[in-house]
Amino acid sequence: MPLSGPGLGGVAATSDYVLVSERGLNNSFDVFKCLRADTGEEVWALRYPAPGELDYGSSPRSTPLIVGDLVYLYGAFGHLHCVELKTGNIVWQMDVKSEFAVEAKLAWGLCGTPLHVDDKLILAPGAAQASLVALEPKTGKVVWKTPGEPASYGSLNIGTFSGRKQIVGHDATTLGGWDVATGKRLWTVKPRKENDYNVATPIIYGEQLLITTENNGTRLYSFDKNGIIIPTPVATMMDLAPETHTPVVVGQHLFGIWKEMYCLDMNHKLKEAWKHEDDAFVSHTSIMAAQDKLLITTAESEVLLLQVDIRQFKLLGRMKVFDDEKGLYSHPALVGPRLYLRGSNCIVAVDLGEG
Repeated sequence: MPLSGPGLGGVAATSDYVLVSERGLNNSFDVFKCLRADTGEEVWALRYPAPGELDYGSSPRSTPLIVGDLVYLYGAFGHLHCVELKTGNIVWQMDVKSEFAVEAKLAWGLCGTPLHVDDKLILAPGAAQASLVALEPKTGKVVWKTPGEPASYGSLNIGTFSGRKQIVGHDATTLGGWDVATGKRLWTVKPRKENDYNVATPIIYGEQLLITTENNGTRLYSFDKNGIIIPTPVATMMDLAPETHTPVVVGQHLFGIWKEMYCLDMNHKLKEAWKHEDDAFVSHTSIMAAQDKLLITTAESEVLLLQVDIRQFKLLGRMKVFDDEKGLYSHPALVGPRLYLRGSNCIVAVDLGEG
């Protein structure tokens, strides 16, 4: 199905619906579309004014968040909508930048996908008095807000360490943990090298936290008995240092890409099990993991299927989806055998078949 132009936001999907974002009306409106999963026919669309210019285009960055019968749509300029998934009817809406007095000028806009946990919707506006906020998911009412630094360009995650459940992720310059119930900041880690973009999503590995950024590489952290991070990493691997890519963990091994693909042993201080060169890995990639397979999509719209193998790179198949594609940054969605992939000017459903 055709789209108006390039977009960075991820695709979200269920067995019935596919959600994708774009820009409209001379690049002055955000547009979120809901398509039928079986035919691609448009079910509804949400369009609203969102003027402005950002690096790498002005389309929404975050992935639509589906929670039951509701979906949360978040634009790069801070427009947040809660709508009914089946109809697109607006339940509530908020201008996050105005509501929380966000003053930071972010070259890429507000990028983090909202996080739903314990009947709270967590956002990172990056305002002085509202670095993180929690909202009531069905009303948009503020539950708590906590002061802090401007937002990063990444999304938050939830982990439980020594029995203490917490939000983990980055602000613009540091790694942090926040209490889910109150928003209180529990700990802060400042990386050794500055100027990370902090795009990749933190990975929870049992009672440990894995972080990867372009200037500080891949690091594995442990926590003390109170659920507070121990600031010195238990392991570091500097060669795997992606700017925008989030690795995946299968079993006790990490699979990630930065110019080459790496397989690292999580239980042996991120020791390299193998690495593999491929032209497909020179630019941005996205990885999805199953128990025994990895699905990789590339900036040039190649799709690679790999066997999970800790001894060697084992390619099962590859295919090119779009001709002349150079900038596929949107994370795809996979539902059953169907891969929903957003290119620069259209979105397609690809049947990957069985096996």
